[in-house]
Amino acid sequence: MPTLGPVHPHVLTVDLFEDTLRAAVTGRSFLHYDKDRRWSSEKDETVLCGDVVHQPDHTLMPTLTRRGRGTVKVFAYGHHGSVVNEAAELAVKLAAVHDAMKAQVVRPLGPETAFPRGTRIQLKDFTTCPCPDLGGPVRPMPDWPTAVQDTFAPFAAAMAADGLAFLHAQMQAGRCGPVLAAAVEGQILGAIGPMEVRTDAIGCHQLMPQYFAVLPEARGQGLGRALWRAAMYWGQSHGAVYQLLQTEVGGPSDRLCQAEGLTSLGFSHTTPA
Repeated sequence: MPTLGPVHPHVLTVDLFEDTLRAAVTGRSFLHYDKDRRWSSEKDETVLCGDVVHQPDHTLMPTLTRRGRGTVKVFAYGHHGSVVNEAAELAVKLAAVHDAMKAQVVRPLGPETAFPRGTRIQLKDFTTCPCPDLGGPVRPMPDWPTAVQDTFAPFAAAMAADGLAFLHAQMQAGRCGPVLAAAVEGQILGAIGPMEVRTDAIGCHQLMPQYFAVLPEARGQGLGRALWRAAMYWGQSHGAVYQLLQTEVGGPSDRLCQAEGLTSLGFSHTTPA
């Protein structure tokens, strides 16, 4: 969904699109179920309602982000061959109009896509089977000794590209839920968090997306799987019905989620216009 990201199939209705457009027209910062509310007091991305193209066989929904030097994204829905080209033309035009540096096309693709690229959208359904507490070297951060907790800062700095430096700043400011960390021999080597459950557009409890990383030199030891399973135990224990994840196709997290039996809902491929 434009401005919202992946949503559960049971949430994807005409009402959701209308809510998104209404929020843009009225200038409301956030819809109450927007996951970005966790990180900011103002919504950075908005739908350009006056430039939406809606035809029987395709729909183009452009958004504008002012962060950095600005980005226009055009979400291209439809199956005919020219939809991507039409979206690219619209993105370039609107980027010029709004003085945005980047113009991009976001192409949602179904789970049947033969040669997917970009990100895979995956569903973890907590109602299908129990998620046991398997123990292992994973604990909530406050449960580790202070000396171990002190190793989180260099770990986060090393994994800044995966969002851990940002997460660390949120933790220090007390603005996020708990973080689970994996430590071996007194050093934190991996983490997943924040752990938070919120309601979606129809009131269903969703485990929110987390930042998730293991130091490259510590991979292959089962720490990623231990962190993942600890997070799933936490989510189920705190009433989550499902979680949606985005993983880079073919990447370590993608392979882990596939091995753990998550359902692939489709893909999202973003390209420069």
